[in-house]
Amino acid sequence: MVYQSNIKGLRIIIGLTLLMLLFTFSLRAQIKLQSTAVPFMLISPDARSGGMGNLSLAMSPDANDLFGNTAKLSLLKNNSGFLINYTPWLKDLGLNDVYLASMGYYKKLNDYSSFNSSLRFFSLGNITFSDENGTELPSTRPSEFSYDLGYNILLTEKLSIGVTLRYIYSKLVQGSMLNSNINYRAGSTIGGDISLFYRQNENLEGLHAGLLLSNLGGKISYSNETTNKYFIPANIGLGLGYLSKFDNDNSLEFGVDVNRLLVPAFPTTNLNGERDRYFSQSVVSSWFNSFSSTDGPALSESLRYSLGLEYNYTDRFFLRAGYLYEDQSRGNGQYFTLGTSFQYLQSKFNISYLVPSGGGLSRNPLSNTIRFGSIFYF
Repeated sequence: MVYQSNIKGLRIIIGLTLLMLLFTFSLRAQIKLQSTAVPFMLISPDARSGGMGNLSLAMSPDANDLFGNTAKLSLLKNNSGFLINYTPWLKDLGLNDVYLASMGYYKKLNDYSSFNSSLRFFSLGNITFSDENGTELPSTRPSEFSYDLGYNILLTEKLSIGVTLRYIYSKLVQGSMLNSNINYRAGSTIGGDISLFYRQNENLEGLHAGLLLSNLGGKISYSNETTNKYFIPANIGLGLGYLSKFDNDNSLEFGVDVNRLLVPAFPTTNLNGERDRYFSQSVVSSWFNSFSSTDGPALSESLRYSLGLEYNYTDRFFLRAGYLYEDQSRGNGQYFTLGTSFQYLQSKFNISYLVPSGGGLSRNPLSNTIRFGSIFYF
């Protein structure tokens, strides 16, 4: 059945999806916008990273690296662990049913390798449709999820590698639009990650470095119009960290991550067939074209920076702080974060808080966001 309200509902869904990553883009034509499908894959789901401005790539190994640099998992002390995370999303906008939840498990196979599995689920809340006469119709709950399987291994005493295979499913809206032959449906695709981690010393003191190529995979389509398939958020991230141990009980670690999307900018017009050329690009060519002056934004506009530090007392109590910065064309996210965690017996509990920023129309929609997480070691 065709409903006029489906168009309104689709706009709401698209708006929420864009807002969740702060894609508050300027309308100026000279800014090149990198827009992708399933942008929830760029959200850091864990509270440890959330307390350090989404910093994670080169920090000391943690079970939450299931959702990032999995190359570090083989360095964990515990043989196995299960974790869960929950993030209410856009809470400051009064939305109570939009959230990101995740869970994962890792198991060490021996002293130098392990496997891991994880699930992320993003709910866009409840949306009620109505027909052209204003009659309320059954509501729907758009949602997306990804499921990962991974393996990591120590290549040398200082260098490790992780590989992850990922299935992504996105159900935003289904059915036909008014006066249209396009039939909308759920989209799905396959992707994967490749990650590296370097440690200067075996006890993790000193310099660390991390590299992550994430969401390398196929395009995704939401309709029977197969010519217009959308890129998923392929990303390259490089991180540096440094750990200083004051004594046997106290240490301080700080680091920086730099991330960049590997997708071309979406054309604002179809002059000279720009949009046709955008959709016709292969996935591999799009990674390289994202760096070109024709298809991609300037380097200074495309980078996202995360700065953070973590104080550790006896591996039982942690304090964290961080800052995230991204250019207007990337999302204009600029905010501070705080976090803490404590471990009791074989359980660890994490919490992070996004400090409010801006005011009025410029108020950060993620202000007051709180992430919760728990890890249970075996």
